[in-house]
This record gives sequence, structure tokens and C-alpha cells, in this order.
Amino acid sequence: MNATHRLVRLVRRPAGLPTADDFTLARVPIPRPEAGQVLVRNTHFLVFPGLRTLIGGETRDVPLPPLYPGDTLFGPAIGEVVDGPLDKGRLVLHLQGWRDYATPAAAECRLLEGTLPDPVAHLAQGSAAYGALTRLAKVHEGDTVFVTGAAGAVGTLAGQIARLLGAARVVGSTGSPDKARRLKRELGYDATVLRGAGPIDKQLAEAAPDGIDIVLDTVGGEQLTAAVHAANRGARFALVGALDGQLSPDRAGGSAPAVLDTYRLLTRGITIAGYSGTDHPDAEAEWEARFGDWLRTGDIQFPYTPFRGIERAPEALPELIAGRSFGAAIIEL
Repeated sequence: MNATHRLVRLVRRPAGLPTADDFTLARVPIPRPEAGQVLVRNTHFLVFPGLRTLIGGETRDVPLPPLYPGDTLFGPAIGEVVDGPLDKGRLVLHLQGWRDYATPAAAECRLLEGTLPDPVAHLAQGSAAYGALTRLAKVHEGDTVFVTGAAGAVGTLAGQIARLLGAARVVGSTGSPDKARRLKRELGYDATVLRGAGPIDKQLAEAAPDGIDIVLDTVGGEQLTAAVHAANRGARFALVGALDGQLSPDRAGGSAPAVLDTYRLLTRGITIAGYSGTDHPDAEAEWEARFGDWLRTGDIQFPYTPFRGIERAPEALPELIAGRSFGAAIIEL
């Protein structure tokens, strides 16, 4: 096979937040699948914030390998089987994104069976939000829920999920007035907290005057600090991300310190826990079944920002970090 394809490599480890110049689009021969491998022509892949951590090298406790200069980026991808032990033409989900063609092991591919009406929805990041809101911070009828980073891949689904599980009021934070309007207009958020528009605790007191019962946190930092002060007795906090530290220009992506008033945690009986899908192996299948049903009935939307063409991939992670996407960031090949 003499044909070539394109892939995205890391040029150097950034001194701060990555820019498009830290990546390069290379053209190389299409790989030949080895025994047990599948040749897949990718159609879509996800740009996820965790790449910042993998590039920064602070990968302790992260179940993914670090990325070094010269390495090809990777991440969740959807593609069509071209050759190998799986049936040609089948759509599969795998982890070798950031390239036109991939050669994952057949055992590492998941055949897409039509559970979701649109294959691209398999790149949605709602499983963590659903698991956290059903396993850790269980939503009760009438709860007020605060979602930090509400315009991100997790947050845009988290608010909708909370509502479908019975929340009476859903508040979200974002850093953009336009995104704040979209959260309320398109995704049913009742109120928003705007980062940079004044003290978070004062905004949160106005957005949730009766206090907060549940926090689905993807950010950490001052937003998590403020949420503790706004929490009602018995409030449940589920941490599913730490973007405040992960996307900080002063850190390498592997730490996210936050100040928490432990006196409030104690006197109000607040519980706080981090969510890991590996601790709840049944949540993924349950989420996907409900997600498919909700998509078909129109009860939920899957918001994402498309980047059309792999030539736009080098700019996609910096764009995501800069907050210029709404929902998931997906490359369409």
C-alpha cells in the first residue's frame, strides 16, 4: 500500500498553554494492519481537555500515557472498517484519533450497533455527568443543581441530565455572555454565573437564592470555593473535572488546588467525592441506553462544535482551551 494519509504530531512540549505551532500535520504511508489489528478510516474524533495533561507530562494517576515530542496525538474516534478481522464497512469506536487512518487492535474496537441515532453521539462526554448524578450526588425531585463549566462537553449535557432526573432549578457557570445566553435558550438552564463578571459567590447567591443541593463540578478553583458557601445542608458535590488547574498557563495540567471551607463542609454535612467511571462499570451502558432514548424523543441535545478537516486539528485544542467551542469539540474528516 503506497497511499499516504495525514496525522497530527506533537512538535514540542509547550512552555505554558499549547498553541497551534506546537503541533504539525504530517503525511505518512497508510499503515498496514498487523495480526489482530483493524485498518479503520476515521470519520470523526474528539478533542478533549485531558490532552493538555498528557502533553504537559504530569500524568500521575492518569490512566493514559504521556505524549512526547514526535508522538501522534490520540483520543476517542469513530471510523469505518477497511481491512482486518472485523466486517468491512462497520462503524467502530476506538482511541486512535488525530489521523485519517488507524490500526487499533480488533479487541480495542467497539462495534457501533445503533444504540444512538447518530454515530457521532458516541463521542459525547455525558457518561461521567450521568454516573455522577445517579451514583454519587443522586438527584432528588426539586433539587437545585449547580454545574460548573456548563458550556463544555460535560456541562452542556450535565444540566439537561439533571433536569431529566428531576432537578427543579439548574444553574451553570461559563466565561462567555453568548454561551450564557445559549445555555438558557437552548439547553434549559434557569440561570448562569459568568466568570469575570464579579464575585462568583455573589452571583451564585442571586442565581440560587434558596441555596444549592447538588454541585456537578468540572472546573474547581474559585467556583468550587463559592459553591461550598452556597450549599444547603446535606448538599452533595461530585467532581468530574478540574479545568481551573488543568488549563492554567502556570501549571502543567496535573494539579488543581482549591480553597475549601472545611468548617462549612462539617457543619452543613456536605459530601464531596470525585467520580471515576471505573468505579461504576454499569453506568456507561445505562447512560447510553437512556441517552439514545432521550435523543430519539428530543428530550436531550448533543451540542458540539465541528472543526471540518484534519488540517484544522492543530488549532482545535488551543481553541478549546481558549473557550471558543460550545459543547464537545469534534474534528470531522
